[in-house]
Amino acid sequence: MPEQRKSFHQELDEIRDQIVELGALVREFIPRGTEVLLTGDMGGALALIDADDEIDALTLRVEEQCYNVLARQQPMASDMRSIVTAVWLTGELERSGDLMVNVAKAARRIYGATLDPRLRGLIERMSEEASRLISLSLDAYVERDASLGAALADIDDALDTIHGDYIEAIFDAHSADDLGLQPAVQLALVGRYYERIGDHAVNIGQRVQYMVTGWLPEQTGAARLRARAAFGDAADGDPSAEAPSDHEPIEDHDRPGEGPR
Repeated sequence: MPEQRKSFHQELDEIRDQIVELGALVREFIPRGTEVLLTGDMGGALALIDADDEIDALTLRVEEQCYNVLARQQPMASDMRSIVTAVWLTGELERSGDLMVNVAKAARRIYGATLDPRLRGLIERMSEEASRLISLSLDAYVERDASLGAALADIDDALDTIHGDYIEAIFDAHSADDLGLQPAVQLALVGRYYERIGDHAVNIGQRVQYMVTGWLPEQTGAARLRARAAFGDAADGDPSAEAPSDHEPIEDHDRPGEGPR
């Protein structure tokens, strides 16, 4: 392997390792923020908010390294997708960290409010699922596992279900006068923060699919749009033409795992 190419792949390994480090920080934030919320630990809330600077700094460092590699090495094909994916992943992870900072801020806003056992249990379950999804998304990235990346959308259904139960529990507690309006609103936002972390994990999974196969879900939608436009042109000259269904596959190259490499 030419020395320049060897150096390039070493840089890719460094970028991957830094993303793993960034993911580890975000995973640590999730149980920390949950503990702050459930215990009312205001000192812990402030410490978590301040610790977000470390995530921001590492995010910028990874992005700058990616841009430098792009400028110096001008990679092609799968190497290019690896770097583009790394840039996307830093954004998804950084925003996940920001969401746990929002949980810590919400904990300060509802300080003194009493949470019933049902709400506390659902918060703990959302935290566990969000942490699991982030872990799985990072596993998919490190192992270049497109199948796991694709599966994350289905795995995320568990968190969505818990989130729905949690919102119902907030309404029940508020209706029973066990929870004031302001804490209820803040807790509803907290549930949304956990749910959004799951969405970011799903996005990471989709980017892993792109890195490995060159395919993105948006490509299928774009293909449907082109097919409808082509049908419109054809229909002008053939009134009996039948419009393509959004639920029918377009072409093999628009399916997961069959994109250009």
